[in-house]
Amino acid sequence: MFKKFTKEDIHSRSNIKSSVQRGLKSNLIQEYPGLEAVVDVIIPKKSQLVLHKCEDKIALYSIDDNVVIYQQQDEVLPFLKIVHKYPSCFQTVQVDRGAIKFVLSGANIMCPGLTSKGAKLPQENLPKGTIVIINAEGKENALAIGKLVMSTDEIKSINKGIGIELIHYLGDGLWNLSLD
Repeated sequence: MFKKFTKEDIHSRSNIKSSVQRGLKSNLIQEYPGLEAVVDVIIPKKSQLVLHKCEDKIALYSIDDNVVIYQQQDEVLPFLKIVHKYPSCFQTVQVDRGAIKFVLSGANIMCPGLTSKGAKLPQENLPKGTIVIINAEGKENALAIGKLVMSTDEIKSINKGIGIELIHYLGDGLWNLSLD
């Protein structure tokens, strides 16, 4: 989604009212319950949240020219730097070492990269459409954020085709975006 994203893709910038900011925080907590304890650190009450409207109905929300979350249609998603600060607040999967270079080039994640030795899927079944954080075998920080194309049980049983659609990854246009 953000492979070739640049500053030219941003059309407008406006400050957000505090009531909208509270609604955004509650949507974030609803989507990611683990963030409840830190949501006021991510988006402080007295901070000025700025909305940047972009191409393809994407909205970026920033504080002091640093993107903290973004939204596409009704989905509120964390910026990867926020995931690095609070990794335990999100559902995670792990890809094997062989998938790392493909993920970092923006490729969707195939099922074998999620089921092979070195990869890990959660014990409980995650339904199709769940937003997950993608970690890599032997790496400390998350590589990407993606959306499950099929449930984790289906990924384990079918073991072919695309398992996760990549949304945002290290080194993409959003990661390298400078708003100042």
